[in-house]
Amino acid sequence: MKKTFVLDTNVLLHDPSAMLRFEDNDVVLPITVIEELDRFKKLADMTGRNARQVSRSLDALCHDGSLTDGISINGGGTLQVILCSRESFHSLPIELENDKGDNAILAVALQRKLQCQCQVVLVSKDSNLRIKANALGLTAEDYETDKVDIEGLYTGTTEILVNPEEIDALFKQGTVNVNGKFYPNQAVTLVDILNPGHTALAIVDGQTGKLLPITKLPYAGVSRIQARNREQKFAFDLLLRDEISLVTLVGKAGTGKTLLAIAAGLQKVADDHIYSRLLISRPVVPMGKDIGYLPGDINEKLTPWMQPLYDNFDLIFGTQDASGKPAHWRHGHEELIERGMLQIEPLTYIRGRTIPKQFLIVDEAQNLTPHEVKTILTRSGEGTKVILTGDPEQIDNPYVDAASNGLTYVVEKFKEEPLAAHITFTKGERSPLAERATMLL
Repeated sequence: MKKTFVLDTNVLLHDPSAMLRFEDNDVVLPITVIEELDRFKKLADMTGRNARQVSRSLDALCHDGSLTDGISINGGGTLQVILCSRESFHSLPIELENDKGDNAILAVALQRKLQCQCQVVLVSKDSNLRIKANALGLTAEDYETDKVDIEGLYTGTTEILVNPEEIDALFKQGTVNVNGKFYPNQAVTLVDILNPGHTALAIVDGQTGKLLPITKLPYAGVSRIQARNREQKFAFDLLLRDEISLVTLVGKAGTGKTLLAIAAGLQKVADDHIYSRLLISRPVVPMGKDIGYLPGDINEKLTPWMQPLYDNFDLIFGTQDASGKPAHWRHGHEELIERGMLQIEPLTYIRGRTIPKQFLIVDEAQNLTPHEVKTILTRSGEGTKVILTGDPEQIDNPYVDAASNGLTYVVEKFKEEPLAAHITFTKGERSPLAERATMLL
């Protein structure tokens, strides 16, 4: 049966093409959505760009007919903009009889339900609006086109039982064929079926499907950072393989995602000279209450947002390494910035750029929408490697969750691509206190 979907503004800001994704169903935009888009379009960030894109798309559709009467869209459905009459507000409870945008959207949904006698679904990323809609007897849903099954999220690792001869062949011949279905660049632990204590770590070759032993790391570590567990060994291997263009690292706080990515980037840029620059960026999204505008020039304004990155550089370049031993082996990261080999900036300035031959790290990628991650990945030029890191359980963006953020979306979409790899971290290594706090609190 044909349905009518009434869209909230945040759905279009999340995905500018959302209004075209409902196949042969009818899509309704309350006029208050257009008003809200007009306010958002002045912003210079991704939200403003998405609002402008929606406005341009609607303007182009106007050439095909009247939005008031409904315009046919791909898939056989229609798109219509509906005015919210004052009479429609009378169908709302007295507590909601005002001109607040959310209430106007509710009024339009109720009005449409009474007029067409069909199934009307309100689609919103705002949980409170969905609750109010449910209380009014309306069907309300989250926008789930880009959601993934977080419980079954691809981990990037697997274990298999093998004969001892196969483990020996892996090291003697440098490759081995093992029965089983693997994803490209998947991390595999080979366990001796006769002696479970005898194991080997391997990576599935993205082109041939054969198992290759992981890269033997330098005795001094990667940029003086040592891998402390199996997952970190796998991660370093994938980060150091130049044929892999995209690596996603997911894990709880303190598992070493950002530190390993920065260490590998420094190795590839400053030591191996494979990439021309290490570019690190993160979304400017506050945790908790914002402190407002910050004084100073651009560098001073960005310092609070980028301080977590500087903390990792302090560990690598500081007076002590992770084990507490002196580490006077490099100059600070300021010299790399002066030499143009290191750049740290917010994601606001990524749009419109072409980034060739760079080692790009996007930290806290769980705060990005799938559309924003797509924008970032399409910026990568020839020879660029992109690293996305984040924890889906620590999201500060109110309009994405563990199942709908850009990081987990990319993990699932790219798991079968030979140019991509993924590792999920489970063991915290920041400190015993941080690990226990993550587990208990």
